[in-house]
Amino acid sequence: MRSEDTGVAVLGTGIMGSAMARNLVRAGLRTTVWDRSRPTMAALEAAGAHAAASAEEAIRDAPVVITMLPTEEAVAAVVFAGGVAEAFAKGAVWAQMGKIGIAATEQFGARLRQLRPDVLFVDAPVSGSKGPATNGQLLILASGPAEAEPTLRPAFSAIGRKTVWLGEAGQGSRMKLVINAYMSILIEGVAEALELADRMGIDEAKLAEAIEGGPLDAPIAEAKLLKMERGDFAPEFPMQWALKDVDLALAAAGPDRPPLLAALSPQWHAAVDAGLGREDVSAARRALGKRH
Repeated sequence: MRSEDTGVAVLGTGIMGSAMARNLVRAGLRTTVWDRSRPTMAALEAAGAHAAASAEEAIRDAPVVITMLPTEEAVAAVVFAGGVAEAFAKGAVWAQMGKIGIAATEQFGARLRQLRPDVLFVDAPVSGSKGPATNGQLLILASGPAEAEPTLRPAFSAIGRKTVWLGEAGQGSRMKLVINAYMSILIEGVAEALELADRMGIDEAKLAEAIEGGPLDAPIAEAKLLKMERGDFAPEFPMQWALKDVDLALAAAGPDRPPLLAALSPQWHAAVDAGLGREDVSAARRALGKRH
């Protein structure tokens, strides 16, 4: 399928959804957006997207529909209570790309099959935050029917550097939780290393220099270390959403909870309760020590 033949509707234009929509427009795909926030839609309309008056209008003729909504409740309200499921174009592909957890993902896939067996459901969360989303460099963790792949290829190529297909719907969400659990532990480790350095009188910049280029120099760790060192907590991946992933991972793990994640959850809950939830996950540094 040629990109110019592909119409894409994006429902949810927050940090990630708006970046995706801009890259879809840049790739020459006919892009329609909808969000409850009119200002974000106006900015995307200025960039070349069509701003729909309703979610139902946005998806009516779209072969590809992307939902990038923040919660399970938001997806249910927009897609199932809002008339979207009934309005999907015949043979459309719904790519559910927001993080809503494994159980909700599988439940929504089953509901769609009952209501609209002609529409293909793909579970496709992404790995990456604001920077990769802006640059079209997201890792897409796709799972669902193989026949959906050709239809999604132009859109996924526009928003991601790589798409990994993982089997039946639900496997993408499982992989996403595992990846974000790893990332969260890594970021908390960076925050605690900087706190320890501070207590021991070690220059934080020297710690970054010592790690740089060596086996401990993971790109995400370096990026968050530099943000922490600069005191830059502008949201790329807000802490409240990182915490959501930690809790979803703990719920999926069962009663024998992984000990590091189990310890991290109350630490980050306290940080969110203290008002840091909308800041970047690098604000894990601010949650440590009175100076921050």
